[in-house]
Amino acid sequence: MSIHQVFPQQYQAQLDQKVDKIKTAFDHFNLPEIEVFASPSSHYRLRAEFKIWHEDGRAHYAMFEPGERKRPFIIDSFPVASHKINELMPLLLTAINEQPILRQRLFQMEFLTTLSGDALVSLIYHKKLDDDWEDAARALAQSLNLAMVGRSRKQKRVIGRDFVLEELQVGATTFRYQQVETGFTQPNGRVCEKMLTWAVEKSRGFSGDLLELYCGNGNFTLPLSQNFDRVLATELAKSSLASARYNQTLNNVENLTLVRMSSEDFSQALDKVRPFNRLKDIDLDSYRFSTIFVDPPRAGLDDHTTAVTQRFDNIMYVSCNPETLRHNLASITQSHEITHFAVFDQFPYTPHLECGVILKRRR
Repeated sequence: MSIHQVFPQQYQAQLDQKVDKIKTAFDHFNLPEIEVFASPSSHYRLRAEFKIWHEDGRAHYAMFEPGERKRPFIIDSFPVASHKINELMPLLLTAINEQPILRQRLFQMEFLTTLSGDALVSLIYHKKLDDDWEDAARALAQSLNLAMVGRSRKQKRVIGRDFVLEELQVGATTFRYQQVETGFTQPNGRVCEKMLTWAVEKSRGFSGDLLELYCGNGNFTLPLSQNFDRVLATELAKSSLASARYNQTLNNVENLTLVRMSSEDFSQALDKVRPFNRLKDIDLDSYRFSTIFVDPPRAGLDDHTTAVTQRFDNIMYVSCNPETLRHNLASITQSHEITHFAVFDQFPYTPHLECGVILKRRR
């Protein structure tokens, strides 16, 4: 398959193959029936980035095959990306090619869009951005009704704002999220809605309090807060935590406390290994944790955090890496049984599948 093509007629067969691989890889866990959540077969990705290839005095969108930096693919459209990105691509490129101050030494463009129709474009340069550049960029952003960021070495110029506002439907409730230009967000909005709805439905009836590690901008935190008395969520990245606080206020979630800590440090705090100043105003002993939710990076859970999860009656584990998930489950299933297992096709036409697992303590 070409780097920029999709083949909707092949989508279901490719998804079936990925699900079969998951079934084989996790066969020894005696899984319940796997729930499969498909993606739209095109225009599903809300983020995209393109290198800019300069030829004959004009700029072009370009992508490279992995490991190949000499022969670009010139891109006119990108059916992987959202309709909004495809709408903006030719308009932006035409305007940039008409203005040398916007075109010269531009080497990358990044798009961030939402299901709600918001858009932010980042222009990245190998030159200093001056006031003349900002005047031209501001006029372009206003003409296309979008926010824009200009970046260069040790320099960032914001035209309007450096974030978008997303709206995700979870059951009967709409949640609003600030998504910052450089922050992590789920790239497939429709599948993200399915993940959030699945997590909320499966955790109904858990009651008590929820601990969440790796909460990011509060993507799962806010919808899950409906099902618990109190939620304590941790995140290490400053920008993500700032967005989580913004989103907490935006959605009027009052039973949530956010803490800037790594999962390793918080695990030590639970063990009372040593005191942490960031928890000085939080009485951990007052929480009645019934459930832990983890959505770790590709490296999965470290051994200590894996052991910590086993203290909870209910474990909710969302994983972007089936290999590390399988490794962690080898330990967790010694004390817990898998009651639900789901796969979410965040990245169609690739080998990747996101997994969701619910485990309950063995009696």
